[in-house]
Parts: sequence; C-alpha cells; structure tokens
Amino acid sequence: MRSAPCSAPPTPSSSSADTAPRSLSSRASATGPCECGGGPEGEAGSVVDERGVPVPPGPSRPEGRGMPGDVVVEVWERPVCLPHGYGAKIRAPHALVMTFLFKSGSLREKLKSIAQATYTHSRNLAYFVFTYKGLMALQSRLQGKKIPFHSFFAACIGGWLVFGENNPINSQIIMYLLSRILFGLSRLAVEKGYIPQPKQDPFPLVAALVWGTVLWLFEYHRQTLQPSLQSSMTYLYDDSNVWHDISDFLIYNKRTDNK
Repeated sequence: MRSAPCSAPPTPSSSSADTAPRSLSSRASATGPCECGGGPEGEAGSVVDERGVPVPPGPSRPEGRGMPGDVVVEVWERPVCLPHGYGAKIRAPHALVMTFLFKSGSLREKLKSIAQATYTHSRNLAYFVFTYKGLMALQSRLQGKKIPFHSFFAACIGGWLVFGENNPINSQIIMYLLSRILFGLSRLAVEKGYIPQPKQDPFPLVAALVWGTVLWLFEYHRQTLQPSLQSSMTYLYDDSNVWHDISDFLIYNKRTDNK
C-alpha cells in the first residue's frame, strides 16, 4: 500500500489574481492524492495500492503492516468465510449419500440429519481456522517472528477446543487426518534420512496390510470399527449374500422379504 505525498495547493501569484478559478478536477490532479484523508476537496480514493488503484476510505481499507488492526483483518477476513463454504461442499454430498443409503426415518428426519451434519462440519472448520490463525498472528506479533513451534502450538489449542468432543463428525475428521499424517511422517522420515529410501514402491505392501487388517477386524472384531465403516462393509460383504432382483444394483438391496 503506498500513498502519493501530500502537496498544498499552489498559491496564486499577483499576476494571476484575476484569473478565473480552476475546476475541481484540475485542482485535484494538480495537487495529487493525499494520504491524510483525501485531496484538497477530501475526495475518496486518496490512498492507492501498489498498482496505483485508488482504495476507498472507511472500515474496508486495510491498515498498514504493523498496525493493531492487522490482527483483526488477518484473522477475520477470509479465514472465517472460506471454511464454512468448504465444509458445506465437503460434508453435504457425503451426508446426503450416507443418510439415504444407510439411515431409516422420514424424509424430514433425513434432511434434518444432513443439514445438522453439514452445519457442524462447516462450523467446526470455521472455528478452528479462526482460532489457529488468531493464535499464529498473536504469537508472531509477540515474538516478532514466526517459528515452527507456533504452528504446532496453535493447532493443538484449536484441536483441543474445537475438535475435542468425541462425536461422529469430529471422529471422521480426525481419522481422515491421522491416515494422512502417517503417510506424511513416513515420507518425512525418508527425506531426513531416518529410514532408508525403499528400493521398491512400498505402496502394494501397505495396501495389502491395510485391507487384510480391516477385513480381519470386520469379521472377528466388528465392534471396534467406526460405525460408518461398519455400515459400508456390512452392505458390501453381508448384504451382498442376499439377492432380490436387478433393483439391488440400482437402489438398495437391504429389505425385508415378504413370506
């Protein structure tokens, strides 16, 4: 953000005392924009950004770096709005499919369940992002710089406050993150040299162990698996033992036979 320097209006000389006053536009262009709240006429757009585009005055004008308002702008502007939209886009389709596929009840109850899951997911993401970025900005301002521990500490506090409740939505998010953390830490260990670089791609072995473990748990310790995973695997491996007609492939094959 830059501002053109202030310049006072030229003082008319004695030789031009009888000259007609110039127009407002010509006077404004002569004096240029002023960072002290407008040109000589107090017109908007007196502050310009790096591209020379006028920035209107008022609450929407971003404050300069190092100003107290930076924390509020940095935390509130996009980090609060974007997670709401992102959470809704991610959760709504998933909740729609899972609710109509596995849950019973009236249409009103199903729609209410979808709306509640979508709201909870998007709200928690917004709360967490706000908390994380707020703590990051606060730590950087207090210490004058950003260090790796800031990110870990801010996320720990946000995770405890926002995702600490053990409910289906938070549980799914935590398990989603856990699987990616394990992959990320494995790659980091290789990059840092803590474990040697595999000579062959280890993914086939990982896939075999994951599927072998989860099916063993499903067959013999089903209660230990997360409920939505139990429902999906029951639908795939148990309900597939029963055949009604071609509609099983198109709608839902779990229904009561009429005897």
